[in-house]
Amino acid sequence: MIFKVTYQPAKFDAPTRENTESLYVEASDIVIARRLVEQNTPYNIEFIQPLEGSHLEYEQKDPNFKITEFNV
Repeated sequence: MIFKVTYQPAKFDAPTRENTESLYVEASDIVIARRLVEQNTPYNIEFIQPLEGSHLEYEQKDPNFKITEFNV
């Protein structure tokens, strides 16, 4: 399954909408997706959202859509 992870680039900065970024990760469930991002980045995770169906299709139309892969 593909998950959209919204995050702040620095772990200890106060969350602000202007600094929120997102990445896409493929994992078997939301717990694994969180673990992958936490173990491989310094990001402060705000929200993890599963993408499927028309929502996934919409996100894939964005030219910046790219699934992030981590070397584990």
